Amino acid sequence: MLAVDTGVVEEWLSEFKTLPEASISSYATNLKDKSALVSSLYKVIQEPQSELLEPVCHQLFEFYRSGEEQLLRFTLQFLPELMWCYLAVSASRDLQSSGCIEALLLGVYNLEIVDKQGHSKVLSFTIPSLSKPSVYHEPSSIGSMALTEGALSQHGLSRVVYSGPHPQREMLTAQNRFEVLTFLLLCYNAALSYMPAVSLQSLCQICSRICVCGYPRQQVRKYKGVNSRIPVSSEFMVQMLTGIYYAFYNGEWDLARKAMDDILYRAQLELYPEPLLVANAIKASLPQSAMKSSKEGTRCIQVEITPTSSRISRNAVTSMSIRGHRWKRHEQPENGNDATELGNFIIPEISVTNVAGERTGNGEKSRALAENDVQHLQGVQETATDPRTDSKGIPEIRRQKSVRKMMEDGINSSGRVQF
Repeated sequence: MLAVDTGVVEEWLSEFKTLPEASISSYATNLKDKSALVSSLYKVIQEPQSELLEPVCHQLFEFYRSGEEQLLRFTLQFLPELMWCYLAVSASRDLQSSGCIEALLLGVYNLEIVDKQGHSKVLSFTIPSLSKPSVYHEPSSIGSMALTEGALSQHGLSRVVYSGPHPQREMLTAQNRFEVLTFLLLCYNAALSYMPAVSLQSLCQICSRICVCGYPRQQVRKYKGVNSRIPVSSEFMVQMLTGIYYAFYNGEWDLARKAMDDILYRAQLELYPEPLLVANAIKASLPQSAMKSSKEGTRCIQVEITPTSSRISRNAVTSMSIRGHRWKRHEQPENGNDATELGNFIIPEISVTNVAGERTGNGEKSRALAENDVQHLQGVQETATDPRTDSKGIPEIRRQKSVRKMMEDGINSSGRVQF
């Protein structure tokens, strides 16, 4: 560790001790922009034999229990590195050099399992239903879902999973170690959107190291230091995958891909079904090429949101479309018969309804119109029976009796005959 880093850390330790109560909020806001300080603190944590490790852990714990949100997130960003240092020291069985790190992890855990009044927390998680759209999926993209009796009974019901209450711990042992670390990683994942890029890089690196240490893949990764295997639990690996999945879409594609492959490698060796399921699901959902996302600005996962405006598709089945389809079916046979019987000859449309016409007096006007119509129709029939017309392929009309009967009915009715 360089003298410059030591000076930066010592100045940070003394500055917070002399800080007045009213200036803590502004101090916490400006703290996240001090990249040199963050880099120096990582170097202190990575050296278990450093003299500054104990005061740094004590300062980070003071930040966490201060109640200031910015100071709490500042401590959380070092959580993956603190976990790796503790597990690495535990694997080497040198527990004395990890006492301050263990105290910090236990302090954060005991603060998180209770609320402000000191009562135990019970965390709840609502499992989304596949039949309802969310930011992660669209029901239409899944395919047709069978409307069985069981599916209808479960529609609209939400399943809630509870976690807690968690017991307080005074020390970390081999039995409760990963119970505590899994809960701490859960708290870290809850604040992922506030974590800087250096923290996401640390998360991916320590996940990869934890999974391959002591296995043949360690030589492929060229990791030095710890050569013994570090035991992990299935729940802890699932929490690691949660953070890695976020890192994929927030500028750390290469490191996240390497970490996911190592977790999948370790899950296959341990035969853990939950990490295998989650890792394969993430792997199947990833795009073919690397995401080109900026490390600055808003971090998010691109999803397709269902439009809020109600739109009716052109192919939607409505009452009007059903009615129109029914009319077309009734009209097709009649049109087909007329086409085969008359060929290309056009029959004038006859309307015997009195919808648009004016009422005539004493039926005189209707008789005159009817006689003129009969003469005109006879002229049309003569034209159709012309041999010159027959040579062109137009057949003779054989419906004279029916037409005359229609004309007689039209004359007797009170309506007006229209062509």
